[in-house]
Amino acid sequence: MDVRGLRAFVEVARRGGFTRAGAALHLTQPSVSKLVRGLEDELGVPLLLRERGRVVPTDAGRVVLERAQGILGALTGIEEELSELAGLRRGRVRVGLPPMVGGAFFPEIIADFRRRHPGVALELREEGARAVEALVRARELDAGVTLLPTDESAFEVLPLVQDRLRAVVHPGNPLARRRRLALADLAGQPLVLFRPDFALHDRILAACRGAGFTPEVVSESAQWDFIAALVAADLGVALLPGTICARLDPRRVRDLPLDGPEIAWNLALVWRRDPWIPPAVRAWIDGTRRRLPLARSGPAR
Repeated sequence: MDVRGLRAFVEVARRGGFTRAGAALHLTQPSVSKLVRGLEDELGVPLLLRERGRVVPTDAGRVVLERAQGILGALTGIEEELSELAGLRRGRVRVGLPPMVGGAFFPEIIADFRRRHPGVALELREEGARAVEALVRARELDAGVTLLPTDESAFEVLPLVQDRLRAVVHPGNPLARRRRLALADLAGQPLVLFRPDFALHDRILAACRGAGFTPEVVSESAQWDFIAALVAADLGVALLPGTICARLDPRRVRDLPLDGPEIAWNLALVWRRDPWIPPAVRAWIDGTRRRLPLARSGPAR
């Protein structure tokens, strides 16, 4: 059986179309179609059908897809093992980092990894913690940083950061004159929040409801610096990790510790609980463990 045909079929099934599969495989659309037709001819059954503008597997195609992913995964394992014997001179690692995490903790880790393994392709993808977990689970990422707790039945977990959220307010807000705040003190304040695809979005809203109020969300963003800028423009208040608050300009915003209840921001690197970890992925995990032992939030203020 032609492995190229299997790979083409899997990409078409994953991406829902021949053109997108061709872009992923660096092949033309007719080349992908030819490979898939060859596989169908060899197996004697149709594997794909068009449905509402997308290409989807037939019943037979779903069976082949499941088996083909295992075959291609095994072949990738062989390639990675050979790469390990060659001293990690080639390979690929796909890593997901939430926006707050990458700039705060990973520049030195990334630089160190590239120095140690210049032949390994390091692909970084910026996504919220929820998306990172889903992509690692779906094998579209090899590893990624997420917010604890996570599904430890599916993932191996390397704890990285222990932190908590602080209230960020405009200097002219009466709350800025306080030394500490309870979460309930934010009742009635407009809230600048992370987007719904970020785990902190629901965690913050749940904590507010637990404190007896539902905040008015006036804006949502994926970027902590934009959230802080909106607070500096007196649009509302925000909740950000202490690690990030240490980077804020105290002339533009005030950040205050939160009591009753504290909201944890504990991060971990996760990867699938597979029996075999590709050497390049293992090198990334080991490099992260070496360069970022369990960190804590910035100095108490």
